[in-house]
This record gives sequence, structure tokens and C-alpha cells, in this order.
Amino acid sequence: MTYNSLYRFFRSCAFCALLAAWFLSGPGHAHAQDKTANVPSWARQAIWYQIFPERFSNGDRSNDPKIIDMLGGWPYTFSDSWQIHPWTSDWHKLQPWEHATTEGFYGETGIRRYGGDLQGVIDRLDYLQELGVTAIYFNPVFESPSLHKYDTALYHHIDNNFGPDPEGDRALWELEDPADPATWRWSAADKLFLSLIDSLHARGMKVIIDGVFNHTGANFWAFRDVVEKQEKSAFKDWFIIKKWDDPATEENEFDYQGWYGVRDLPEVREYGDNFAPGYRQHIRAVVQRWMDPNGDGDPSDGIDGWRLDVAELVPIPFWTEFRSWVKEINPDAYLTGEVWWEDWQNNKIFNAAPWLGPQAFDAVMNYRFAVAVKHLVIDSNDRERAAENFRREIEQIRADYPEENFYVMQNLMDSHDVDRLASQIVNPDRWYDHYARPGQNDNYDPRKPTAEEWRKLRLIAGIQMTMPGAPMIYYGTEAGMWGGDDPDCRKPMVWPDSTYEAERSHPIPGKTRPVDEVRFDADLFAWYQKLIALRKSRPVLSEGTLDFFLHGPSQRLVGYERRLDDDHLIIVLNHESSVMRTALPNAVKGEKMLDLISGERIETREIFLQPMQIRVLQREK
Repeated sequence: MTYNSLYRFFRSCAFCALLAAWFLSGPGHAHAQDKTANVPSWARQAIWYQIFPERFSNGDRSNDPKIIDMLGGWPYTFSDSWQIHPWTSDWHKLQPWEHATTEGFYGETGIRRYGGDLQGVIDRLDYLQELGVTAIYFNPVFESPSLHKYDTALYHHIDNNFGPDPEGDRALWELEDPADPATWRWSAADKLFLSLIDSLHARGMKVIIDGVFNHTGANFWAFRDVVEKQEKSAFKDWFIIKKWDDPATEENEFDYQGWYGVRDLPEVREYGDNFAPGYRQHIRAVVQRWMDPNGDGDPSDGIDGWRLDVAELVPIPFWTEFRSWVKEINPDAYLTGEVWWEDWQNNKIFNAAPWLGPQAFDAVMNYRFAVAVKHLVIDSNDRERAAENFRREIEQIRADYPEENFYVMQNLMDSHDVDRLASQIVNPDRWYDHYARPGQNDNYDPRKPTAEEWRKLRLIAGIQMTMPGAPMIYYGTEAGMWGGDDPDCRKPMVWPDSTYEAERSHPIPGKTRPVDEVRFDADLFAWYQKLIALRKSRPVLSEGTLDFFLHGPSQRLVGYERRLDDDHLIIVLNHESSVMRTALPNAVKGEKMLDLISGERIETREIFLQPMQIRVLQREK
């Protein structure tokens, strides 16, 4: 979601009520648990890649958004000279039409559009396959006026600017009754999305999409009906209405509850421990539409699962019901939740156990993993205990979650909601996702990483690819992109076939920054390719046990073993800035070892590691 500090704080306050609802509702759903307990095995082998559609690739300039497509979304007003933003421009540089207002950089980015679309994704499928990813997570793709699409207008249609015929799609919507699934048709954007699903499946890739059901957008068809008809609307019980308009007065008294007060995002009303029946029926029809598009009982033509937004704010009984709908269509579908901040102000992330299992999700976005890795590699404080702290944090996650869920967690480092990994490294010693861009933090540095900092990123990628849990890459991390928190983490993708302006502009007036070349980092891409290929070739890395053997303060290194049947790998990493040496585990001392990353053969009992080096060792055969 598009967050700020206030939203994160208020989100964390809802946990106690939801947890109580979960415990109270559990026994009544035993029948659903029996039917829906399956955690898909393919998710253990997944290499996730997150795509933010508007910023990934513009493959069809004829469908680029116009002002009419953005009406009803923040920031509501547009200059008459508004234009699509140049894809390769200096990110922080204001275009001439942006100078028409006085909002400054962070006030303008809400109305920037770069024209990313589904055709752009289709055009880049070879790139994704060459990288080696096996599963795609799309940020919201449903019709919406915003750039991020978390303010849904139509759940049953793909955004018309992502497809080939925006005007035709808009005309088609007018022929439907959105409350009646029997009248729903397939728009040009819908059909292109289904074609994209087919193409991904043909390449052996799974696909999940964002589901945003805690709130809708102000343009959502049912909410617009409420605004128009007020108390006479058939959908008035779907939303939290504080006050109806009095037609006897000139003033419009109509008031409703938005998600943490955000007027763009009307919050869906809860009745006891669930949503209104009519709203739930609508969402069930949406699930059916996208998971089995032709309705023949074979889900192979549909999406392979869902990522559920602000999941901790939604009643757990709804997720239990939602899971039953999904698993009845496709028992092998994957459900992952955004369960994140329990207490943002005090830097406490949820233990997501109440949401894992038959009552809700197969996995969550594993921000706890991201924080553990950040402490180990990025931050400079408490270095003597960094290795032990990392072991302890990973072991705590493993202890908290059932094994079948632990192995399918989405192990990410960055996303659309936090500063990019490269910029986290440039700006160490901060709480994760706190004041992580210029404008929020006067000391936040927007520059490009140094060579030493890029080595830290490469090490982190190595950790992601050798730990239990499914690694997830945020688009562009593998290409060498950097940037602070939203919106700076949502720059247009850097492609090898485009030439980009250098970044020289600072978003804060009066401040300066280094001039940084922007280009596709082919060496970093090749590094990710190598690591992904290694993980895919060795099931022990996705399925095997995990045992730490190096982690104490006297060792200043991290070492862990992965075992699966007769397969045995030893991973050692140096997260320090100096050359380190260490002894191998007793079980392999004196044996010849092969480093699967460097190709080096090791015949001694000790090994040396350069700063930020990772070794993946196996016995020589």
C-alpha cells in the first residue's frame, strides 16, 4: 500500500482485536480447515519477482494514461500541460509541466505516469526467463485511477491503460451491471492479461496478483452508487457511513470512514467478525473469475494465487472463507499476506503465526527476514554479535512458524513500500522502513552505491538464494536500481536497451547530490543469474534442513549447512570489511571441497573469505 508513518502506526493498533477474533472463530471452521490445509509444494522452489506494472515497461504507447483516466485519484488536480513522463529522465528532475504547481517533487509524483503496461511485461518475458525467476507477483492490476492501483474501481476488470484499447474497455463497462456477474464481459485488457497468464505458464512460471479487500477506491462502482443514492443505495451497508447528506441543505453532509482517514480509500464495513454478505459474494465472484476464467473447472488458465494487502486489518474469518473459495478452485494455489507492522513507532514486526495455516495464508511477505539480514550485513552497530544475532533472529522465525509455512515464506529485502536494497545499504543504521527518503529524513542520501556497497548487495543476494524460504526480487534490484522509500522506490525500470539521463537533481530545493550514471548493471544481473541457477539446480537449497555452525562473537562469520538426503552443502559468508579465515566443520575437515560459486577447489582445513564474500561448498566427488 502507499504508506506514511501515521498509517503504519494506526495499522498496528488493530492486532489485538483481530487476534481475539481468530481464537474465537477457530473451532467453527474445522470443516474448512480439512479442505483447505494444502500448502503448495511448488512454492518451496519458487524464485519470486515482483512487478509494479506502471513502472516495469511501456510496450504500447497508444494506451498511455490521459487525464480522464486519473480522475478521482490523489492529488485530484492536473495541469493543462500534463504529459506522460519520459521513461529515461533524471528521476528527481521536474518536467516543465510540473513547474506549473508549487507542490515540489514529492507533491508531483502522484500524478506522474510512465505508461507501463501488460504489453511491456509480455515484451520482457525473455528477460525474466533469462534471469531465472519462476513466479511473478504483480502489484494491483485492477481498474483504478492511481499509479499504484490500491484504490480499486472494478475488481472484475484489468486497468484499461494496461491493455490495448482503453476507450473500448470503458465503453464495454457501461454495458454491464457490476453487481451481477452474469453480465460481466471480457475487456481487451482482461483478454491480454489472460494471454499473459498463458505465456507465463508456458514458460513454467506461476503468477499471483494483489488483492485489496480491506478498502476500495472512491471510484469503486458500489461506493459511487452510495454517493449518488445515499440511504437508498442497495450497497449502503458495504461501507462505514458516518453521516448522510441532508437534501434540505445546500451543504453536502455526507461523510464516511476512509482507510485511516484517506478519502480515496473507503473502508469496507465489518459485521461482527466478517464483511457484509453482499460484498463477500462479490469478492467470491471475483476470485472465481480470475482463478478459472473459462469456468470449466480447470484452473490452469487462471492465476495461481493471491497476495493479500493490509491483511492484518481484515477479520481472520474472512480470510478463512476466502481461502476456502481459492482452494476449492485450485488446491495448489498460493496465498501470501502482507502482515507487517505490529507497532511501527517502536519498530516491532508481527509474529505472523495467527495468519499462517488453514485459517488464512500459506505464507507472508517475510519482512522479519529482511530485518535480520539488514542487521547482519548493512548496519554497523553491534558488529561483534552480528553473526550470533542473525542466527538467533532466523531461528526465532523458524520456531514461530510451522515448517510447511517457513519453507514457502517470501524472503524479500525490498518492495514497493520500502527503500530499495541498494539505498538501504547507502543509508545504514536506521530502523527498517523508518524515515527512509529525503523529505522525511534530512540525512538520507539519495546517491548511487559505491563499489564496496554493491559488494554488500551481492552478499545479501547470496544469503537470499541459500536460505530456506523462497527468495523474492523486487523489479530492478538485479539491474542495479537504487532509491528511497515511496515514491523513490518506484522509478521506471532500467533496461539494457535504453540510455538514461544521469541523476543529478536533488528532490529537496537547495540541496545538492553527486552526479550518478544510470545504466543497467550487466555484472549484477549475471550474479543474480548465477545464484538463481545454483538454487534451482540444487533442491537442498529450497528443501533441505538448516543448521548453523559459525555464528559466535569470536568467529565474526556466518556458516550454515543445508542437507537433503545425501546432498550436503556448506555455506560460509564474510559480512565484515576485512579478509577472514575459518575452519570447516569437523564432518568435512581434510576433504577436498569445491566452491560452487567461484569454482575454486579447496584442499586445506581452513578457508579464506574476502570481504563480503559468500562460499557455497560441496565435497569433491
